[in-house]
This record gives sequence, structure tokens and C-alpha cells, in this order.
Amino acid sequence: MSKKLTAEAATTAAAANVSFEEAMAELAQLVAQMEAGQLPLEASVAAYARGSELVKLCAAQLEKVESQVKVLEGEMLKPFEPAAEAEQ
Repeated sequence: MSKKLTAEAATTAAAANVSFEEAMAELAQLVAQMEAGQLPLEASVAAYARGSELVKLCAAQLEKVESQVKVLEGEMLKPFEPAAEAEQ
């Protein structure tokens, strides 16, 4: 296995230990840095790669939670009604 593949596997494993909130905060920080346009090319590529990993992680966590909610709701998701509308 090449060093690059080993490094990618380690990075992916590290990303798996990040909470949804931490991943979103890191993603927002990366986007801000990239939008500022002050990162060198190599750093921009690395930030893009890390951002892609974080997006995948967040999507997987959201899918997991959605499936849990489906089970809790008996496989029938109900429309969201904000508290103010529900009381009227």
C-alpha cells in the first residue's frame, strides 16, 4: 500500500471520530478560508479534500438519524409543525 493511500485511510478514520457539530464547524471554517482566496494552491486542494470528507460524514450521520426517526415514528414521518403553529 502506498503512503498516500495510508494517509487517506488515516484521515478518513480520523474524520469518523468527529461529531456532526464539529464536522459542520470545521466545514464552515474551510469554506470561509477558501472563499477568502488567500490559501496557496496545495492548501486549497487539501482543504477541498477535507471538506469532501466532512460532507460525506455529515450526510452519513444525517441518514443514520433519519432512519432512527423513521423507526421511532413507525415508518411514517410527519410534517414538521413549529410550536407556534401547532398551538393555534
